Amino acid sequence: MDNINFLTINELAKITNHRSGEIKFGEKVLTVPNEENSLDFLKKCDAKFVLLGIPEDIGVRANMGRKGTASAYQSAIKSLVNIQHNKFCKGNNLLILGELDVAEEMKAAEHLDPSQKEHRKELYKLVEKIDKEVSHIIHQIVSAGKIPIIIGGGHNNAYGNIKGLALAKGKPVNAVNFDAHTDFRILEGRHSGNGFSYAFEDGFLKKYFIFGLHESYTSKAVLQNMKDLSSRVSFNTYEEIEVRAEKTFNQELETTLQFIKNDSFGIELDLDAIPGIYSSAMTFTGFSVQQARQFIHYFGKHKNASYLHICEGAPDLDHTNNSHLTGKLIAYLITDFMKSKIA
Repeated sequence: MDNINFLTINELAKITNHRSGEIKFGEKVLTVPNEENSLDFLKKCDAKFVLLGIPEDIGVRANMGRKGTASAYQSAIKSLVNIQHNKFCKGNNLLILGELDVAEEMKAAEHLDPSQKEHRKELYKLVEKIDKEVSHIIHQIVSAGKIPIIIGGGHNNAYGNIKGLALAKGKPVNAVNFDAHTDFRILEGRHSGNGFSYAFEDGFLKKYFIFGLHESYTSKAVLQNMKDLSSRVSFNTYEEIEVRAEKTFNQELETTLQFIKNDSFGIELDLDAIPGIYSSAMTFTGFSVQQARQFIHYFGKHKNASYLHICEGAPDLDHTNNSHLTGKLIAYLITDFMKSKIA
C-alpha cells in the first residue's frame, strides 16, 4: 500500500489524552506496526473498519470553491481517539491506516489560479492523480474484507471510493449522497462537483440517490439530465421535506433505501449540507446534525452498505476558538456508522 503516511503508535500516543480510570479509543484502536507488511496486516487484523484520511482541497479549488478541506482528517482523529472505549463502541474494531500522501499534489496546486483556464486544467490533472490513488487503496481495503471509512478532502474523492468499491466487487455499485448539491455536473475535467457523473460515465456507478438536494443550487441542465436518467439517478429535496412538508424525513429514508439496496452501496455525507458547519460551501439552512446522524445509522445498518465517506469539512476556515468542533462532529458520525454495522 504505497503513498500512505501510516499513523504510527507514537503519533497515536501523542494525540491521545490519557486519564486515570478511563479507556480512550486511542488506547485500543489499531495501527499498522512498523515491522509488518501493511497489506498483510490489513487482511489478518481483527478490526472491521479501516480509517483513511485524504488531506487535500485540490478538487474544491478546481471547482472554484474555498480551500480548507485538507484539515478535516487531522481534526477528526484528534477527537476520535479521545472518545471513550466502552460497550457502545470499541476502539479495537477500528484500524487507523493514516492519510494519503498528497503533499506533492498540494504543493503543485499551491500557486495555481482556478480562474485561469490553463491553471484549472492543471488542477483537473492533479485530481485525476489522486483519483487513481484513492481507488487503488479502497479496492485493497474492500478486497481484504474490511469496511473503509474515508475522511476528506473534497467531494471529488467520491469517484475513487466508488471506483475502488466497484473494482473490488467486480461490478458497478450504488451510492447515496447526503448533500445540498448533486456533484453530478458536466464532464469538463475532474473536480469536486462531478465525482458522481464521472463514476457514472465510466461505468462504476449503477444507481445514485441525492438526499436533501437544495433546489436553488441545482441548475436546470443538471435537473434535466437527472430526469433523463431517472431509472438510475434519483433525488429528493430539502425543501420538499423540511420547508413544504410534502414528504417526511423517515419516509424518504425508506424510499431511498429501496432505490439503492439491491447492490453494494457507498454512503456519502457532505458536511456542507448541515447548517453552520465550516466547509467550502457553508450554509445556514439544511438538515440538522441529528438528522445527519440518523441518516448514517439508517443506511449503515444495511448489509450492502460498504463504505462511509465524510467530506468537505474545513476546520481551517473556522477562526473562532471552536475549530475543533468540526472534527468532533466527524468523530460522532464515524462511531454512529460503526455502531450501525455492529449492532
